[in-house]
Amino acid sequence: MEYSHSDAELIRQPIGYWSWAAYKAVVTRVQATLAGIGTTQPQWWVLAQVAHADPAKTREEVSGLLSNYLEAGPEVMEEEIDRTIAQGWITEDAEGRLGITAEGRTFFDKAAALQDELWTERHAGISDEEYLTTVKVLQRFIHNTGGHAWHH
Repeated sequence: MEYSHSDAELIRQPIGYWSWAAYKAVVTRVQATLAGIGTTQPQWWVLAQVAHADPAKTREEVSGLLSNYLEAGPEVMEEEIDRTIAQGWITEDAEGRLGITAEGRTFFDKAAALQDELWTERHAGISDEEYLTTVKVLQRFIHNTGGHAWHH
């Protein structure tokens, strides 16, 4: 791969720009690919939480966990949970617990395989060691600037 600048010049490049550009490229790719199979990224998050939950999580638990993802917020997550129910992919019982339907499981498996393909695409030519270093460096930037971030 050809880089934008020499190593000496890259050291002086702004992390804010490059982290934003990476975010934009990755999120745009994921969202476009998921749209291609008829879902949104927040619906994928909901499906993944419900599909892996044991015991089943409540609407409030799922919404609370996901509302900070890409600054979606609780209102967006509530709407996306409703849309995921309307799609027939999940159900909500009287106690607010969310469960995956057979149709939802089939769709989840399809979307999960797609997410695996996207992961492989993103990580091409990047070793686990490089990836680990990158995530640790980004977390250090967040810490050093007084920010807070957490991902399940």
